[in-house]
Amino acid sequence: MLVLRNYVNGAEVTSTARRTTIVDPATGEPYATAPKSSAADVDAAFKAAAAAFASWKLTTPSERQLLLLRVADALERNGEALAAAECKNCGKPKQLFLDEELGPMCDQVRFFAGAARQLDGKSAGCYMKDMFSMIVREPVGVCAAVTPWNYPLMMAVWKWAPAIAAGNTVVLKPSDTTPVATLLMAKLMGELLPPGVFNVVCGERETGELLVAHPTPAMVSITGSVRAGKAVAAAAAPSLKRVHLELGGKAPVVVFADADLETAAADIAVAGCFNAGQDCTAVCRRGARDPFNTQIKPGASAKSATHTHPRPMPAQATRVLVEKPAYEKMVALLAEQATSQIKLGSATTMDADDVLVGPLNNKAQFERVKGFLARVPRHARVVAGGAAVAGPGFFVAPTVVADLRQDDEMIQSEVFGPVITVQPFADEAEAVAMANGVEYGLASSVWTTDHARAVRCARAFDFGTVWVNTHIPIVAEMPHGGFKQSGYGKDLSHYGFEEYTRIKHVMSSIASKL
Repeated sequence: MLVLRNYVNGAEVTSTARRTTIVDPATGEPYATAPKSSAADVDAAFKAAAAAFASWKLTTPSERQLLLLRVADALERNGEALAAAECKNCGKPKQLFLDEELGPMCDQVRFFAGAARQLDGKSAGCYMKDMFSMIVREPVGVCAAVTPWNYPLMMAVWKWAPAIAAGNTVVLKPSDTTPVATLLMAKLMGELLPPGVFNVVCGERETGELLVAHPTPAMVSITGSVRAGKAVAAAAAPSLKRVHLELGGKAPVVVFADADLETAAADIAVAGCFNAGQDCTAVCRRGARDPFNTQIKPGASAKSATHTHPRPMPAQATRVLVEKPAYEKMVALLAEQATSQIKLGSATTMDADDVLVGPLNNKAQFERVKGFLARVPRHARVVAGGAAVAGPGFFVAPTVVADLRQDDEMIQSEVFGPVITVQPFADEAEAVAMANGVEYGLASSVWTTDHARAVRCARAFDFGTVWVNTHIPIVAEMPHGGFKQSGYGKDLSHYGFEEYTRIKHVMSSIASKL
């Protein structure tokens, strides 16, 4: 049994707290334990981060850039070890992680390394006679971060890379079910960064509450559920901590009858099932005309694809809206993709190159998804999948459910599994109303050959990202974040970097003494 320890002040530390069991989701078997960090553990981590901040905030942007570039290189060199840890802990297909997550993750670290040297502000000058003003951007201080179980390493990078690049220090709590790879990453970073700059404490919900309520952090950043985000915002309010929330999503994929239906169906099916559907923006990430830039054609299998150009995918496409003249054809195309083209893994095949769909991450989520499938309303049609897979592990068959109505549970709530829903719409106005008719606002896409209509939809959709004839290419240079119940604040890009800075105005009298 692997015994995990917190990583604080540049070293593994032993906790006297009770421990939680870590399970391999592909087999359902326990293989590690981690501490349920106590108030004393959390306090020790924040003391280390605060002590490190005193000197780290004084480093130059070029010094921070150099160290972060070395961190990115170290993560890349240790990609196989990180993949082994992440995939066993999360249930990810190994080759997909190496192709689709590791590369983008390292690229994002390198982006923020460069961003450290690119901060700008209002031009310095005299805005009052004999008074010279300048703007100074400073790090906010010690940052607390809480990351989810669907993308533990990548979401950690989205938190610590901009924070550390801006001159902050970090205490991060990974999900209680997926701490393994994050702790390995912390050790690799600890070989390059000063002690205390990056710290990891394990634990369950109570540990997260201790992080947020602690008096030391100036900012709390979380990727998680709406419930968790609201709890963080409420806990941070008494001390007026800055809060960054990237929460749930229910991404609409609006397909008009004039779209390339075969291409759209292939993309949507792959994207809806990527990461076993455990994604807040779920649908497809066609970089050009192919989800993985691999030239998977209609009727071809993902098995034949060669993954060559990594892009991250934290936004799946599971809520498909189709114009009525194309509806039945799209339903049939999605069902064919789910049953014939999407390769589901098993307890013994997760390292196979052709596996696209792994298990759900944990038993609680497995039971939740099975509950959704058991409650499919009578007016809906399950045209593919629809059940858990017999055998060990938390596997659910790729599923397509048609004829759902706007107020159905599957439409209004995050399923977070390999389940694609399909609904018909009559015209553009109804499509917009249905797309916006959920409480989330993270990401969306529209598929059409009519450019003017695409632009109208992009303007009308109440989502932080709108893709046109694609779904979910995410690049480090562009922001990712939502509206409404999907939270506030941006990850990635210079907008995300600025979240981890504060603005100071310095005004000097330059009046002559003569």
